[in-house]
Amino acid sequence: MSTELETSLPSIRQVQTLIKDGNEVEIKLTTGDLLTGKVRWQDPQCICILDHYDQPTIIWRSAIVFLKPKAI
Repeated sequence: MSTELETSLPSIRQVQTLIKDGNEVEIKLTTGDLLTGKVRWQDPQCICILDHYDQPTIIWRSAIVFLKPKAI
């Protein structure tokens, strides 16, 4: 398993743009839960989002069904 972020991948670059711009996202999990917040960071295995109370939630990439910018 790679320990470095593959910054050449479009999905990684898109998430980096969401982090940089501070856009809110919706993340649907394999459990059916829908999380919203701002992406704080990503690594090869996980993504961290901050909720409306600035509480971090670390999500394993394997648990994500989709991640998309939240509609305004």
